[in-house]
Amino acid sequence: MRLILLLLLNVSFLSAYSQEETVFFSDAIKTHLNKYNLQSDLEFERGNLAKGQFLFDSLVSHHLVGSRFTDYSFKSVSGKKVRLGKVKKPIFIITYASWCIMNKGEIPALNKLSRKYSKDVQFIVLFWDKKYNVKKISRKFGGNIKVCYANEGYRNDSQIVSALKHTFGFPTSYFLNTNLDVVDIKRGGIPTAGKISYITAFNQNYNLFNERLTNFLIKKDEITERLAATE
Repeated sequence: MRLILLLLLNVSFLSAYSQEETVFFSDAIKTHLNKYNLQSDLEFERGNLAKGQFLFDSLVSHHLVGSRFTDYSFKSVSGKKVRLGKVKKPIFIITYASWCIMNKGEIPALNKLSRKYSKDVQFIVLFWDKKYNVKKISRKFGGNIKVCYANEGYRNDSQIVSALKHTFGFPTSYFLNTNLDVVDIKRGGIPTAGKISYITAFNQNYNLFNERLTNFLIKKDEITERLAATE
């Protein structure tokens, strides 16, 4: 009996230790975002956009990649909630706001990509808005994309808004593996000019997101293996 108790204590200790090693995205943001903001604001004021982007990429690669998303439950325009932990494949989340005009060709490009990667990736579009403002634009997205929304006015959305909206703004793309670990984060899209042709705008958006998704699928296994080795 004593031996069994010792084994159970060891298992409990190892389990607790592994849990302590898990760094959540929301905690990583709280720890590192303020320093990043101070440095990047200074570079953007100087007009040094390349340095500002370098700082963002460094924040992501050094402090956010490998952190774990909270198992958020997003409100869906379809009426069904989307619980991240119940999605059985890697997740691509991109955030928008309904009052901001999306780039020409961006939605059709995402629709085509969601069909291409439907077996490998779950696409989620998250609008920072209320449901009645999102319903109209949600009709433009294909069936492989789950259109969701979150807003400060909703009682249960404060944690989501704080962690995702009030950190990097929008549009921001989050790439998560099946364990909800962050594989990559990208901000922005293709800033298409008003006079550019639709086909050119579509191709530019498609190529940008296709490159990001391809890199995501390559990196996701590397991150999973790296995290498993530390447990």
